Amino acid sequence: MPTSSTNSRVDAERVEVIATPDERTGRSASRAESLAARIEQGAAGLAAFAEGLSDAEWRTPVSATDQRSVGVVVHHVASMYPIEIEVARVVAGGRSVSDVTWEVVAQLNGKHAQDNAQVSKSAALELLRQNSREAADRVRAFTDQELDNAAPFSLSFGAPVTAQFVIEDHAMRHSWHHLAAIRKALGR
Repeated sequence: MPTSSTNSRVDAERVEVIATPDERTGRSASRAESLAARIEQGAAGLAAFAEGLSDAEWRTPVSATDQRSVGVVVHHVASMYPIEIEVARVVAGGRSVSDVTWEVVAQLNGKHAQDNAQVSKSAALELLRQNSREAADRVRAFTDQELDNAAPFSLSFGAPVTAQFVIEDHAMRHSWHHLAAIRKALGR
């Protein structure tokens, strides 16, 4: 298939097959599957990087303003998947989310850091793999209509955002965001 932008073509049969909803579920494989795959990709990247860390690196604070250790942050990402997907589910149902504020997030993160200050690498990575896999599986169950549904979301200042946005901005982006911060903290 040509790759030049002036001389390209599309395999229309393949596009149609990918975009056709499953007759039993009404779900389009392409959007939900793509979101789920990106969640898995981000978690796998974080896990692969974290596996190679020394004990000293595992205990390194993420930044001057975020004193959580790298290990606590990896465990934090893993722990947030169920909450992030549940919030997306609420928005997908057309219901507003008003009780998730940045203050609540800070409290959750602080309590999580205290409760998991000594988390082992193996425990954090096991939870990361398990929860990211479960999150991806739950995302695969979203229909296109559910992904398109919007509702006011308190973390977005009450703006009506879609369930797809919530998935992308939270469950999908979370591992990428923290991996970048961890790399910066460790200088690699």
